[in-house]
Amino acid sequence: MPDLFPPIEPFDSFRLRVSDLHELHVEQSGNPDGVPVIFFHGGPGAGLSPLHRRFFDPAAYRVILFDQRGSGRSTPLGELRENTTWDLVADAERIRERLGIEKWLVFGGSWGSTLGLAYAETHPERCTGLILRGIFLSRRSEVLWTFGGGAQRVFPDGWADFLAPLDESERCDVLAAYHRRLNAEDPAVRRQAALAWNRWEELGSYLVAHSYSVAEEDVPAEIALARIEAHYFVNGAFLSDDEQLLRDVEKVKHLPCVIVQGRYDMVCPAVSAWDLHRAWPGSRLAIVPASGHSADEPGIVSALVDATEEWKKRG
Repeated sequence: MPDLFPPIEPFDSFRLRVSDLHELHVEQSGNPDGVPVIFFHGGPGAGLSPLHRRFFDPAAYRVILFDQRGSGRSTPLGELRENTTWDLVADAERIRERLGIEKWLVFGGSWGSTLGLAYAETHPERCTGLILRGIFLSRRSEVLWTFGGGAQRVFPDGWADFLAPLDESERCDVLAAYHRRLNAEDPAVRRQAALAWNRWEELGSYLVAHSYSVAEEDVPAEIALARIEAHYFVNGAFLSDDEQLLRDVEKVKHLPCVIVQGRYDMVCPAVSAWDLHRAWPGSRLAIVPASGHSADEPGIVSALVDATEEWKKRG
């Protein structure tokens, strides 16, 4: 199994003002003369991790990463205003233009697969291809799987814990209830809702569930993540309709694409990867056995590194 590449520090980082309200953290890693790739992180709202640089051979790739609006080291943390899918697509274009890159490889997982598709379908002429993991198409059925239509059948104990902060009257629409609580004026209510939300999502992220704990200094980022996710989910990711991303595959189907999907992904079940592959016959679908959702599952690591190593051969 290919290992992750060794840890590497960015060779460049900068702040990019994208509106009167938002300023992004942007960084570059690897080889300044290497194959350019734009990395879209998950969440929405999760922010960057050192892990994200390690799927790419630093001698071969120029990896561009950024904390999306309201996430990570971008400011203001947790801000929901001027924060939509199309704002993020426009931000990626601003970064490309700032760096003088003509075309780049698109790489994204989970929510990053949504954003990667939205970007590529908007700017296909700026993409050399896509590597996507843990496919999430932001369809209503996918959101309901997590918040009331499926995952609780696999994790009934975790679901009971997730419902516990809610009043009985709120449980008929769990997503709406959490959205209200994550935007409550009382900071204690926001904190409780965010930690319960993130604990529930973490439960389904690995083939074998990991323990979940949060250091006090990390709580603001946890609240930002949950608030931004709820903001996007209640607004249908600001797409025109449920099938927009699948329908618009027509705009990118001439591009090469590798889809990496954990067979037992309980956050983004494999049906979405299957639907994307069927809409994109030229794509290569790698369903990884004995793997869940997280990018650091061993089988997922192997498949993603295989994909980036294969891409090097394209020149």
